[in-house]
Amino acid sequence: MPDQLPDQLPDQLPGRASGQVPDQVADRLPLRLRGEDGRPLRVAHLTTVDMSLHLLLATELTVDVEHGLQTHGISAPGPYLDRIERIGVRHRPLPSLTRAWQPRADLAAARELLAALREIRPDVLHTHNPKTGVLGRVLGRLAGVPVVVNTCHGLWAQAHDPLAKRLAVLGAEALAARFSHAELYQNAEDRATLARWGVPAKRSRVVGNGVNLDRFPAPGPQRDALRARLRTELGLADGELLVGGVGRRVAEKGIREYAEAARALAGKARFVWIGPDDPDKPDALRAAEAGLEFLGARDDMPAVYAALDVFVLPSYREGFSRSGMEAAASGLPMVLSDIRGCREIGTHGEHLLLAPAADAAALTRALDRLLTEPELRIRLGAAARRRALDRFDQRAVARVSLETYAAVARRRGLRWSTD
Repeated sequence: MPDQLPDQLPDQLPGRASGQVPDQVADRLPLRLRGEDGRPLRVAHLTTVDMSLHLLLATELTVDVEHGLQTHGISAPGPYLDRIERIGVRHRPLPSLTRAWQPRADLAAARELLAALREIRPDVLHTHNPKTGVLGRVLGRLAGVPVVVNTCHGLWAQAHDPLAKRLAVLGAEALAARFSHAELYQNAEDRATLARWGVPAKRSRVVGNGVNLDRFPAPGPQRDALRARLRTELGLADGELLVGGVGRRVAEKGIREYAEAARALAGKARFVWIGPDDPDKPDALRAAEAGLEFLGARDDMPAVYAALDVFVLPSYREGFSRSGMEAAASGLPMVLSDIRGCREIGTHGEHLLLAPAADAAALTRALDRLLTEPELRIRLGAAARRRALDRFDQRAVARVSLETYAAVARRRGLRWSTD
């Protein structure tokens, strides 16, 4: 059976204030972890695609490198490899790895992963994403990796899903969790769900989620310049309101309901969606949606958020919404789905507005409130930014991962050292 985390780990990530890593975390964390012979420890982060390494884990990978770890990324190859390697991360591609479960390809990917683990010989394997989380935890233990940690970025099953899907997803997660040394959750609801499936609470922690807060400037000249540049590019008139959502162009993001709301509110604002196509997904949206402008994927997201007046995310499923955190850090008033993974961004009426998922009428009413009540926009946006600065620092989340590695090593009697 896997070892238990010692009790001195925090049950949840402490709050953040004034842009600093919480003292409760920083005071306990060694500056550098070293192997028994003083060598740098090797940590490998496993995701399905390289997009996840870049978009979800770039800050965590950077913190690993800054703390002297020899840091590896393992995933299917893709267009983000150069950006990953510029951080100082060594990438090991798994050519057969796919996002969907495909037995023949999965067997080949498993062989490639075992070969990669034998080549890298990591001291820590940190798995992410549903598919690689299952494969990685099992194969990591079989390969003898000393410390195996998994982060649950959001269960791919919710109460409204068919029973067969829920049993398959939760059963696979519960089984894989028996092979890890520690389970980290981005939200408390997922932790509670898997606790009912037998995942020991003492081996799990809720760490939340975060973004690079320094990317999103406070109200002032820098933010004003970003806003003016993009709004000029989009041809927005002075005083014209801009509503936008961010995410992959798939139906589960609630884009169809958003388009319906945009049609109902035509003339009150312009409505856009920012994010890449995802043609491999069965719910990929390939046709235009009347009422919306699709701007595609962009590399200037701080300017995108600065240009918006209202942010919307009517998603059906989120582990812990990254775009919601970024919008909050940008001080935007928001309408999010009333689901796990969005509720963590803030409290309805205090930091944001929540609307039931898959309910275009409710979404329309919430958006109409923000478009017609400027004082509400100002109040919610300011409260959202304060909460983001206090709760959503990804560097603090990354440091808790490092502390988890050290705690597991102590529990297992590994002779790691610090300097």
